[in-house]
Amino acid sequence: TEDGEKKQRWFLCALSAGFDAIVNERANNMRNPKGPSRYIIALMIELAKLKRIAYKLTLDGKVIETEGSLVSLGNGISLGGGMNITPDAKLDDGLLDVLIVKPLSRVAFLRIFPRVFKGEHLSDPRVTVQRAKKVRIEADGVSAYGDGERIGPLPIDVEVVPGAVRVLAPNPGPNSIHTA
Repeated sequence: TEDGEKKQRWFLCALSAGFDAIVNERANNMRNPKGPSRYIIALMIELAKLKRIAYKLTLDGKVIETEGSLVSLGNGISLGGGMNITPDAKLDDGLLDVLIVKPLSRVAFLRIFPRVFKGEHLSDPRVTVQRAKKVRIEADGVSAYGDGERIGPLPIDVEVVPGAVRVLAPNPGPNSIHTA
């Protein structure tokens, strides 16, 4: 917060801090139209304004300074209507999958975007994933969204809390209860 007070917020599956969060922010601030079409309109407006974001990431103490289109942290595999943003993430491994998408042109973005629904975007060399337990994301003018809900402006510190939630998940083995 502006007065330096730290607030604790929780998310389970994914945290977005980049283009996807900027689109979400715009859509939430639009009065019209109502319903899902406002997200499509917000996407088109922000795609026209697509710009590089200068990030400073700290992953388990290792600092990475990079430019990108977005950074997303996945504890689960998907966000926003079935986009498999971090398809290899596991709820119960105690780590966040840190997805970094390097700066993209509008055309490149439009080519990669449909591949996210099947988790096939990871084969693009401009998309990388690293794993970490503790992550700090810094960037000017970007807010973070956790599981689709606004968390607040960056910087933000995120840490996995093992065992915080019990999750029922399909598992062919005898134990189908996992602790995330």
